[in-house]
Amino acid sequence: MQRKEVLQILSENKKDLTERYGLKKMGIFGSVAKNIATSDSDIDIVVEMAPDILLRAELKQELERILGNKVDLIRYWKRMNHYLKQHIDKEALYV
Repeated sequence: MQRKEVLQILSENKKDLTERYGLKKMGIFGSVAKNIATSDSDIDIVVEMAPDILLRAELKQELERILGNKVDLIRYWKRMNHYLKQHIDKEALYV
């Protein structure tokens, strides 16, 4: 999927997803954000939300349903891997 299409779908669903899952922030990073994704690429999504693993699993399934593509969902938090955090900080595009 192209960056513009993913950002549009996420924007259209942001209000509902925020209410249902308590999202504080949501964005994309990785190949889709760089607009170099191939047909085999997953969509890397970063969210700020409560540390609830069941809720995060449900959100991942919902994102895959609305995007029609495999999603790699990362929860952004202060103790996450330093290198991943830097990577996300550098390239994430938020909706």
